Amino acid sequence: MLSYLADYESWFGPLRLLRFITFRTLMGAGTAALIGFVLGPWLIHRLRVLKFGQHYDDDRTGDLAVRFDKKNTPTMGGLLIFLSVFLSTVLWARPNIWIMVALFVFAALTAVGFRDDYLKVVRKSRDGISSREKMFWQTLITVIALVALLMEPVSAAKIRELWVPFLKQPVWIFAGWLGMFALFVMMFLWVVGFSNAINLTDGLDGLAVGCTITVALVYGIMAYAAGNTFISDYLLISFVPGTGELAVICGALVGAGLSFLWFNSHPAEVFMGDTGSLALGGLIGMIAFMVQQPFTLIIVGGVFVAEACSVMIQVGFFKYTRRRHGEGRRFFLMAPVHHHFQKRGWPETKVVARFWIISLICALAGLGTLKLR
Repeated sequence: MLSYLADYESWFGPLRLLRFITFRTLMGAGTAALIGFVLGPWLIHRLRVLKFGQHYDDDRTGDLAVRFDKKNTPTMGGLLIFLSVFLSTVLWARPNIWIMVALFVFAALTAVGFRDDYLKVVRKSRDGISSREKMFWQTLITVIALVALLMEPVSAAKIRELWVPFLKQPVWIFAGWLGMFALFVMMFLWVVGFSNAINLTDGLDGLAVGCTITVALVYGIMAYAAGNTFISDYLLISFVPGTGELAVICGALVGAGLSFLWFNSHPAEVFMGDTGSLALGGLIGMIAFMVQQPFTLIIVGGVFVAEACSVMIQVGFFKYTRRRHGEGRRFFLMAPVHHHFQKRGWPETKVVARFWIISLICALAGLGTLKLR
């Protein structure tokens, strides 16, 4: 919104800075952080007053004493991230189809996650919304986002291209009804897959949001590169007009993540809950598609992928050994894998710090794929 003030630079010269995406990205990050720091204490207080606290009334995830130390810690902290990112993006990004779709996915999945958290902490529902209902909303959100991108001439052609790391040409062009269905399936898997992956990672203080910051930082750089004709031509990546504005929303996500981490660091004063994890995963997955870097997210978000895979391995191995030997066995001491290391005696803060390091390494490796083509 503020970017339009650049049209009045003849009246006040410094307004020309608003033409530059880099400047607005930095301002977006700072604004989101400021909003988070200002609203954080108030929101946490309101969540405590309303008794929107985390509950661990079952032992499906295992018997960890640390979990009971966190009982009744306010959840739904994802609202703080949502408000910070949404307001900052509206202020600093120049509206286009990419920004509108990103904000729609972010807001819609925040609403789904909020309903899930609300049923768990207020209605004391053990599982929140049903898997079928959650799948329905995620499917509908993905369909609306894809249709919106296909209806806009600027985005319709680019969203059909499938790019993979290390290659300088798209490997596939989605065409026809079959192609559109394949594109929907892939987009759906990324949105739902990374929503669930971040949800699984959100088990220790600061872990999920810390890893999200590194992923958002990398995709902010990728969005800027994809939207810049000179940089994209030099790096031999797809030039996607308008996606540079997505750097602003990524910058806002970095700023919001830093402010949320201030309150979520050990010992956590608030958890993001499904309100945050579903929305963050969906937003990052959608941005990865829009900047033509979906498979690179597997590298950049390596920690999230490892957390999700550890759960699948644990469940699969348990079922296999039960069928083969009559007694289920565990591959990990506990899943997701961050709890495995807790079981091995690592303090929570050490697990989080080391996973942050791994996330940073994955982020740098993902950036390296831009040049290796």
